[in-house]
Amino acid sequence: MSVTDFTITDEKVHLYHSIEKEKTVRHIGDLCSSHSVKKIQVGICLLLVELCERFTFFEVVCNMIPFCTIKLGYHNCQAAILNLCFIGTSILTPVFVGWLTDVYLGRNQLVYICLFLHFLGTALLSVVAFPLEDFYLGTYHAVNNIPKTEQHRLFYVALLTICLGIGGVRAIVCPLGAFGLQEYGSQKTMSFFNWFYWLMNLNATIVFLGISYIQHSQAWALVLLIPFMSMLMAVITLHMIYYNLIYQSEKRCSLLTSVGVLVSALKTCHLQYCHLGRDVTSQLDHAKEKNGGCYSELHVEDTTFFLTLLPLFIFQLLYRMCVMQIPSGYYLQTMNSNLNLDGFILPIAVMNAISSLPLLILAPFLEYFSTCLFPSKRVGSFLSTCIIAGNLFAALSVMIAGFFEIHRKHFPPVEQPLSGKVLTVSSMPCFYLILQYVLLGVAETLVNPALSVISYRFVPSNVRGTSMNFLTLFNGFGCFTGALLVKLVYLISEGNWFPNTLNKGNLESFFFFLASLTLLNVLGFWSVSQRYCNLNHFNAQNISGSNLEETLLLHEKSLKFYGSIQEFSSSIDLWETAL
Repeated sequence: MSVTDFTITDEKVHLYHSIEKEKTVRHIGDLCSSHSVKKIQVGICLLLVELCERFTFFEVVCNMIPFCTIKLGYHNCQAAILNLCFIGTSILTPVFVGWLTDVYLGRNQLVYICLFLHFLGTALLSVVAFPLEDFYLGTYHAVNNIPKTEQHRLFYVALLTICLGIGGVRAIVCPLGAFGLQEYGSQKTMSFFNWFYWLMNLNATIVFLGISYIQHSQAWALVLLIPFMSMLMAVITLHMIYYNLIYQSEKRCSLLTSVGVLVSALKTCHLQYCHLGRDVTSQLDHAKEKNGGCYSELHVEDTTFFLTLLPLFIFQLLYRMCVMQIPSGYYLQTMNSNLNLDGFILPIAVMNAISSLPLLILAPFLEYFSTCLFPSKRVGSFLSTCIIAGNLFAALSVMIAGFFEIHRKHFPPVEQPLSGKVLTVSSMPCFYLILQYVLLGVAETLVNPALSVISYRFVPSNVRGTSMNFLTLFNGFGCFTGALLVKLVYLISEGNWFPNTLNKGNLESFFFFLASLTLLNVLGFWSVSQRYCNLNHFNAQNISGSNLEETLLLHEKSLKFYGSIQEFSSSIDLWETAL
């Protein structure tokens, strides 16, 4: 064979490799393009589902107290407790549904069940709980004569089914966008949560404005829109399931595992008379398999980080109790103020929209302070300062609410129509109460992003989902603690501090008491805030040499759907991640 033949063959090989390389590049380009389109489609679907779910949730919250006090004849204390329990249950059910998804039921099956429960609850709530006095079916006129006892029972069934439906939507369809956030620095994580909560509050503001229009219009809009929004949410969710657009998070160390570690440590410690051996440096080490426990060393170490965050979560309980005064004490105060503005009855939901405005305005400024003025090493101190300042604003808001309650009683009474009945209220304009709503909105602006960043960054990356679940649990516990506080205050004061008729009681005493508790909460958090200043303290302890798997996960960026994993090396924009 001649040398020429070898040359031609070599040229053919190079030509073949160049063609294959071109095909590979073209295939990668098409894959990236399809991924971008799919990501935009996911973002739009998530925003629509979130909008529908938030609409039905806030519609119930905004109408709960007027309906219970005026239509059902509940006391103010009972209506406030029921509203707080509904909010707390709606916060806790996503954690419960997420556990069911990981342990017992499949994702698709659970989504179908939750969508059905959500629609069933909204339908019952519209027809039974928030009904028209009479309505028309074609040419026939029907009168709604449901007995009070049956109405109460169906009302509670509707609230429970809506809570379970909300849990499935939030846990499976719309999980917190932080689970898709890759390993960035503290400043970029802060930016993500700033804009994430900005988007959520923009969504809430749109919802509150829509609810305000419904409260101002006739009741038929309420009857039709709640089940319609639930049905629209179900259609969008089914579309996401069919095209594999729902994000599937990895199974990590669960809440039950962490609780099991604590129980196993206590049990083993009790059996061994609490003696610390050579390999036992803390009581949690008793839960390790080598020390007679039932859990691996990795699970025990992960639980140790959660215990470190426990004081942070506990001090948020009183703060949550303060914030939850918007759907309880603040609503009652607004209902008993003059909502009449030159013949226009101002809807109560407008005050909620006002409380959402501070985050929409202040988020860009927080972004500037966190990224430009503070170096990376001082981000932890900045976050602690934000939490302390937010708690102070919350205490100030409740304190101002107490002063305005005193001021409200000095105005002469007037008659005002509300929910089909004429009530005797104070003639003090409701605009006087705007300041306390705004201050509580500022508190939420400062606390929520900072608390989420600490909960997300203070633990290793493989357990951050569980850390956020712990934060959700304590937010829900804060609602139930607030309901318990309202009940205790009502019983101890014999109804004086949370009266059924505000002009005959001292609601301001309850506000001042809550402000005092919040100030004590600020002092308590300030005493432990130094331990959360270094957000990356676990890097030196765990990543170097002891947890190779986590080190490899720092460089992995993937978008997971039901049956596929697509990996890309391009950076994820914060807005796209939040969507």
